[in-house]
Amino acid sequence: MKKVRRWVVVLGALVPVAALAQALGCLIEPFRVSEVGSPIIGVIETTAVERGDLVRAGQVLATLRADVEKGSLAVAQSKAQAVGELRAAEANADLARQKLARAKDLAEKQFISSQALEQARAEAMVAENRLAQAREQRDVYAREHELAQAQLGQRTIRSPINGVVVERYLSAGERVEEKPLYRVAMINPLRVEVVLPASAYATVRQGMSVMVVPEFPGATARPAKVTLVDRVIDGASNTFRVRMELPNEDLSLPAGLRCKADLGGPPAAQRERPSPAARRDGSAMQLQMAPVLVNGAAPKP
Repeated sequence: MKKVRRWVVVLGALVPVAALAQALGCLIEPFRVSEVGSPIIGVIETTAVERGDLVRAGQVLATLRADVEKGSLAVAQSKAQAVGELRAAEANADLARQKLARAKDLAEKQFISSQALEQARAEAMVAENRLAQAREQRDVYAREHELAQAQLGQRTIRSPINGVVVERYLSAGERVEEKPLYRVAMINPLRVEVVLPASAYATVRQGMSVMVVPEFPGATARPAKVTLVDRVIDGASNTFRVRMELPNEDLSLPAGLRCKADLGGPPAAQRERPSPAARRDGSAMQLQMAPVLVNGAAPKP
């Protein structure tokens, strides 16, 4: 009995890649999960989606009461659109420039004193500064309008990703503080996690294709792409994790399923069976290796 057990162990050591031909247990998870909250404290006014609804990135999920913010936005918009002060400053500056031009002409003809010319020049300079101040104030009003819009926008909760609503935590009328409002999960693509022995580390690489069979009625094998291979092996279990990306464009697969991952290529039913000659050669090789494996030493020549 001990001899047979030693023979099997050595065969496994000689062909470590054979372990990859067996389907390994894996788990299909959402590609990303977001706990959607509010950046500010407030009271929920409306909720737009419920559990199980599909949402798009940027879609409105809920709104908070925003009476004060709407009023502030209206005031800021009125200031930003007001042009009376700017037009008055432009007209005053134009008049001051005309007075300065006439004063220069009269001073050249010595009809006015140099003091009157300096006064006209100073009035023109003051008018130009008031015009610049009016333009700067208009820019400030425009920025205040943008700020009011941003503050009002914070009262609208939007989905950060494309996915499905997993859970709604709060309802209309409840106060929002630190607790999230919704949990949204991205299910296209899906994420597949599988744990492999350290002996398979050299055979798995990023970008390779792996066949995944979900444990779901009617589900068939689907190709997944390896996106991450752990660079640190867990010493306690002598294993490492591999992450794969599984397309789910039709959203036919739910997240949370168990699955089987075949890292050895196509499914077992599609693998090419060895020919009788290959099987005979393999049997002959095993018979030749049997003395080495059973007795634990190489035969003498």
